[in-house]
Amino acid sequence: MNFDMSELAVQEKYRLLNGGVTPRPIAWISTRSKAGVDNLAPYSFFTVASCNPPVLLYTQVTQRNGIDKDTLQNLRETGECVVNIVNSTLLEKMNITSTSIAIDESEFDLAKVKQSTSCKVDAFSVAESPIRYECTLRKVISIGDLPAGGSIILLDVKSVYVRDDLYSDEGINQALIDSVGKMGGDGYSHTSHYVSLNRP
Repeated sequence: MNFDMSELAVQEKYRLLNGGVTPRPIAWISTRSKAGVDNLAPYSFFTVASCNPPVLLYTQVTQRNGIDKDTLQNLRETGECVVNIVNSTLLEKMNITSTSIAIDESEFDLAKVKQSTSCKVDAFSVAESPIRYECTLRKVISIGDLPAGGSIILLDVKSVYVRDDLYSDEGINQALIDSVGKMGGDGYSHTSHYVSLNRP
């Protein structure tokens, strides 16, 4: 079955892209508003954009009302955030923070997520996240402002926290991270089954 994207409705396009590009890592992004409210929200259109300089990338899909989510509003105002990696222990709390709440409320409080002070930015980190990237805003690139359009957000990595038991001279132990991936719809995947293949 082949789909001509020019003939499809917005939701049909979304389902084909969201359901096929899987599993996707989850950026659980914490920010602080100018008013001092701590925000926490998950984004699964997320990856590394560059290693030198160290830059992460996530995409915000435009909401139907056309208004930026709190994360991007806060980033534009303060220029800072923390990208927290989600493991299976944090999965349910992460899911709770995907709900829409008032701008003066905190998802940290809503989902009872433990905070920790960050090293380089004012935004709190998720204390139980195994890996945390403290970042500053590099650039926002608008792809489209129509519903389900998107903005690419580039983040300069200033500091990285790795839980002690995960790190050795060879780097981060991939088998122990227990990171969670986003599937299409309401689905998630676990990384409990780890396979290593030598490159030819």
